[in-house]
Amino acid sequence: MQDYPETVLEFEDRLPLAHRVASLLKRWLGGTHQGAVRLSHLDYCLDEFTFRFNRRTSRSRGKLFYRLMEQAAQVGPVTGGTIRGG
Repeated sequence: MQDYPETVLEFEDRLPLAHRVASLLKRWLGGTHQGAVRLSHLDYCLDEFTFRFNRRTSRSRGKLFYRLMEQAAQVGPVTGGTIRGG
């Protein structure tokens, strides 16, 4: 079970971090996708953002590529129709 802040001060300490993540997401969507993300694509875009965000400070890029290829081999293919929501 996740730990929740017990006081208002603990909660307020986490707000700047949430704001930073939201700002990075908005900047990434605006820069990488130039704001042209449809609702049907949003799930995949958020997955990609999460992947990049979680690995932004990694020191072992080679291992990241290995893990990405490992995951790609374990997951079945996704068709264009599935991505477009069709």
